Amino acid sequence: MDLVAHLLNSLFTMASLVEARDPYTGGHLWRVSQLSYLMAQDLGLPPEAVAQITLGGFLHDLGKIGIPDTILHKPGPLTDEEYATIRTHPQTGARLLGNHPLAYLAIDAVLKHHETPDGKGYPQGLAGEDIPLAAGIVGIADAFDAMTSTRPYRRGMPINAALDIIQSKLDTQFDRVLGERFIEMGRTGVFDEIVGHSEPGVRLQSCPSCGPIIAVPRRTRSGDIVACPACRTRIKVVGNHEDWMLVPLPDKEVSPPLQLDPDLVRAMAHTIRTALGESVRVSG
Repeated sequence: MDLVAHLLNSLFTMASLVEARDPYTGGHLWRVSQLSYLMAQDLGLPPEAVAQITLGGFLHDLGKIGIPDTILHKPGPLTDEEYATIRTHPQTGARLLGNHPLAYLAIDAVLKHHETPDGKGYPQGLAGEDIPLAAGIVGIADAFDAMTSTRPYRRGMPINAALDIIQSKLDTQFDRVLGERFIEMGRTGVFDEIVGHSEPGVRLQSCPSCGPIIAVPRRTRSGDIVACPACRTRIKVVGNHEDWMLVPLPDKEVSPPLQLDPDLVRAMAHTIRTALGESVRVSG
């Protein structure tokens, strides 16, 4: 493994901690990363730029490592004070990237994915063309996945309903050009194999009490035990990825399970390393 590949793996490992702490993400980082990748490809960007935006999509929520569990795990809407705390995650993520030698690859997506064209976003209140392309793409992908994902207090909405909301917020929350391209892609079914999945071809599985938030790794075999990241019920998995049956067991996991498949993380890091080629620089 060369130095760049090693450094990329360290970034993915950092991001993986977010999904280990937040029980309701269920593959959110992978989905945002893949949505961002498809959008960047559709725009005809160079492979290096596509790789950079894909990485930014995976790392965008890095700062949520610093959000208290009482807020991350809250099974309902946030208070104004709690929401203000959530709004600190872009700066926290940027600080965590700090002096990492590859920080420049993802800093725009991490720090600025909640900036909006009308200047009412955060943390810097940027507007219009001051928002970097990577941040605009990841911001749309992030919002779309949030709308189409299930939470304890609401079910995820259908794809077309989420696209309608994006349409209604063009020029305010979302860049018009990027938003219209994203909507057009979504209407053709391009996102169908991402929504509700935790990795390629692997659908999220449902906990009997918490909903579809269990990311069953591809390497799982019939008879293996997984755990719900929210209620931590241990579950025996029977069948195969085409038709899993989940059987709750009477005991619970003591610690929250890691939701990201290490094999998936390594594969993504390898793909991004290959796409970056010789263009990548190691700073510091």
